[in-house]
Amino acid sequence: MERADKISKLSIITINYNNESGLKQTICSVLGQTYQEYEYIIIDGGSSDESKQHILACQNRLSYWCSEKDKGIYNAMNKGILKATGEYLLFLNSGDYLHDKNVLKKVIPNLSGEDIVYGDLFLQNEYGDVSIRIYPDKLGLHYMLEDTIGHPASFIKRELFMYSLYSEHFKIVSDWEFFLRKIIKCQVSYKHISLPISVFNMAGVSSQNLELRKKEREIVLRNEFSTLVCDELKQLYLLRDQPLFSLYHRIIVSKRFQKRIRVLISALWKLYCLFRKR
Repeated sequence: MERADKISKLSIITINYNNESGLKQTICSVLGQTYQEYEYIIIDGGSSDESKQHILACQNRLSYWCSEKDKGIYNAMNKGILKATGEYLLFLNSGDYLHDKNVLKKVIPNLSGEDIVYGDLFLQNEYGDVSIRIYPDKLGLHYMLEDTIGHPASFIKRELFMYSLYSEHFKIVSDWEFFLRKIIKCQVSYKHISLPISVFNMAGVSSQNLELRKKEREIVLRNEFSTLVCDELKQLYLLRDQPLFSLYHRIIVSKRFQKRIRVLISALWKLYCLFRKR
């Protein structure tokens, strides 16, 4: 179902499949925002639970929705992208929700032309425990290979998808591939805002299937980088399991480190790597 509206600054896209309670939570967090000048799109994969009933109950406040069989997570996201008209897109999948009712009101003034604007993210595990993930202001190659920015906390210019939608060849890493390619290879502009955007439900597919994520990431690296670079990255991945790596990783993403002691710690880390090779 589609509704003709004026073009918005922001399009919010929610995909769902048989997650009735999660979808309801996501919808409530979006429709309950104090800022209402957005378009909201819901792509349901033909759920057999009560998901469609929840969508029907609020369809007058949606710009577009459908409930039909799809080919997976990224196929559903791409359907939403193709229906969106906003300048920026936010992907908030069922089970994820906006941090508070004023999030969009605070974010909109910060959508000032950069290709990607990203905030911080709360992570919620299966027991309901919540921790915050604060992302760095600078996104370098090292960081993006090891990590990424929060998908439900990122506002992406729609035009970045004009010639390249999310890859449907992968089940769980296409958003990582997209950010890696756009930020590192294409060097699009980006900006970090120190604001918690949403709460990410870690019970999803990508969080539960770490082995599949590893395999798909290796394929991405082979496609995007040379064999020599990939071999070096394999060595890095082996080193990251060492005790000092977790400490090193925590330090390099801190703002204080970025300003003061990056060169020193990096030099010490290189010495440690040389020592390990011997």
